[in-house]
Parts: sequence; structure tokens; C-alpha cells
Amino acid sequence: PSVMILNGQYVNDPAIIGLNDNMVSINTALEVDLSGQVASESIGHIQFSGTGGPADTAVGALNAKNGRSFIALYPTAMVKNKETGIREEKSKIVPCLKPGAIVTLSRNDVDMVVTEYGVAHLRGTNVKERIMRLIAISHPDFREELLKEAHELGLIYDK
Repeated sequence: PSVMILNGQYVNDPAIIGLNDNMVSINTALEVDLSGQVASESIGHIQFSGTGGPADTAVGALNAKNGRSFIALYPTAMVKNKETGIREEKSKIVPCLKPGAIVTLSRNDVDMVVTEYGVAHLRGTNVKERIMRLIAISHPDFREELLKEAHELGLIYDK
């Protein structure tokens, strides 16, 4: 009597999820760009995982009374250099998602992004605030470069 097994179309419906007060959604990402877009399914054109339920649970949580949604990720990844074959540390918070990346969560559906360097509260913020908050939780070795690239891309205009 304490367990219900229901169809995935029902349990993953954001409207149903949103009926749960204090709903908390926790998902991860392969990359987050400086506007807050989240890619959890592909690295560029290369499929990495299935769709899953991040969009369903994130949107559902944002519609719930006192709901919260988190994207938790390591700020870096060790990526093999195609030319040298040597693994190099790369930021997972990037100026722009890799070309061809599948956007799992649009920036409008992202509430908070978390790394070991802090929490970037993005809901209701403008692009410049998002950029500065995401840079603040990126790995310290990449912060200056991310800020420089944001200026070069015209994402922010003043220092």
C-alpha cells in the first residue's frame, strides 16, 4: 500500500511534479554556458546520454510551492587532446556550448548551478549577472579566461 507504480508519462509530467510542495530537482551537466544553458545529453554532436528527466523535474520543481532546482557539476573535466593524446583539464562552464550540443535545459529553466566553488543563483537574473555568477563558481584557473572570452564575444561590454 505504500508504493505506487505509475506510467512514466504521468510521473514525469512537470505539472504533476509541480504539485509536490518543496520539490527539489537535482541534475548534472556536461557543460553549462555563460548564459545558463545546460547540455546534459551530448558533447557537441556526439551523443553521450539519453534525455532522461532533467527538464521534467527542473520545470516541475520551479512550478512547485517552495520548489528548487539544482544543476550540480564538477567545474572541470580531463579531456583528451585529439592532436597529442594527452589529457588536459578543461572548464565545464564555457562561454558557448560546443557546436551541435543538445540544450537539455534552456537558460529560462535553470534555477541554481552548483560546483565546489559555490552556488550561482540564476533565476530572474539578466545575462551579465548570470555570466558573473557562473564565472564566480568556475574553477579559479579558468575565471580570467572566461571573463575575457565573454567580452570578446560581446556577451558583456564593461569590465
